[in-house]
Amino acid sequence: MKLLLTKLVLLLFVFQAVSIQMAQAQFLMDMVDTTKDVGKGLLSIYKKYDHIKIGGYIQSQYQQVEAKGAKSFEGGDFATNVDNRFMLRRGRIRFDYVHFSNNTKPSVQFVFQFDGTERGVFIRDFWGRVFENNLKLFSLSTGMFARPFGYELNLSSSDRESPERGRMSQILMKTERDMGAMISLEPRGRNNWLHYVKIDAGLFNGQGLAATADYDSYKDFIIRANAKPFHLNKSLLFSTGISYLNGGFIQNNKYVYNIATVNGVTGFTEDSTSSKVGTRLPRKYYGADAQLKWLHANNSATELRAEYWWGTQTANASSTETPAVLLTEPYYIRPFNGAFLYLLHSFDKHNQLGIKYDWYDPNTKLSAGEIGQANGSKAADIRYNTMGAGYIHYFDDNLKVVAWYNWVNNEHTQLSGYTNNVKDNVFTLRMQYRF
Repeated sequence: MKLLLTKLVLLLFVFQAVSIQMAQAQFLMDMVDTTKDVGKGLLSIYKKYDHIKIGGYIQSQYQQVEAKGAKSFEGGDFATNVDNRFMLRRGRIRFDYVHFSNNTKPSVQFVFQFDGTERGVFIRDFWGRVFENNLKLFSLSTGMFARPFGYELNLSSSDRESPERGRMSQILMKTERDMGAMISLEPRGRNNWLHYVKIDAGLFNGQGLAATADYDSYKDFIIRANAKPFHLNKSLLFSTGISYLNGGFIQNNKYVYNIATVNGVTGFTEDSTSSKVGTRLPRKYYGADAQLKWLHANNSATELRAEYWWGTQTANASSTETPAVLLTEPYYIRPFNGAFLYLLHSFDKHNQLGIKYDWYDPNTKLSAGEIGQANGSKAADIRYNTMGAGYIHYFDDNLKVVAWYNWVNNEHTQLSGYTNNVKDNVFTLRMQYRF
């Protein structure tokens, strides 16, 4: 009985050591007698789990919207009779494991992250990575992970200043993640300019986590090349990147609508060519982004971020989201563009003000006055502009509060329900706990 209690105490001792710095863990292990059976068992556990990291965060928030039942991209639509709500926006726990070969070089990384809220529990990351250690240049990632497109899309929700990503990224890259494989060029251990280069290129199913399974054989090719932050001078940091997605999905019926101008009239025209059934419908995105940070005295800083996307999206008449299942209704092909712009000022390491402007124009060939009159035009063709502003207070590395207000403006069209601005401005007050 005494031996069993000793084992349990020592086991708890070691697992507590896993959660703190490795140097401290090594110090604790030095106090275990590894010449005895119990000590040898604990040493093997320590060696196996000493590179595990557990982290996560909880975002609880209160929101107020202008009108009951408003549609929103600030955490989802409001229920029919609701104009204010408490909600758990995200509850993430992430497990990272890294194995080092010869105790010096990372050889394998494994990541598992799930999201738990009042709406259920969902997997967000489940992937592995293999490192190449001869040239120290490459790695291969496979599984479920974030698509390497753009800057805001890959900025963690725990680090992002605004409560949510822009409308365009939520629609075109819903849940941000997908199943796929990716090769990364990211030099390690170099002191020259290559240290600032990162290139990711991969193949993905294309539907993202909105789909339960892949429904065709077509894959999305995505590549992103970026320069990591580097000093232009002592006070200016600059980074930039470009992104490209070439993908699509199967056309399983013959009805496709393209936007065109015929005899001076713009509208959707039908293409019902039967021979095109089984071919790939297009999804092509292009992106460019840049970030400039101006460092001031007393830990203050001003940062400007700019990101622009444009391309072609195929979806249906009522939405520009990539379909999660094969459609039985006609397909609609639209040219789009949009942007995300941030202006941030940190007064010190605790207080920050932010302004964000984003727009998403799902159909750049239709003007506001044509929507509702042009053949086939729907609410999915309406451009939205969102101006947001907020205050962020960082109590410490583990706790922050965000107060943010979004002014959401839609085009005034000829379409019923959208002849004027819809009342969907949202205020968000969020508390984030991080560990």
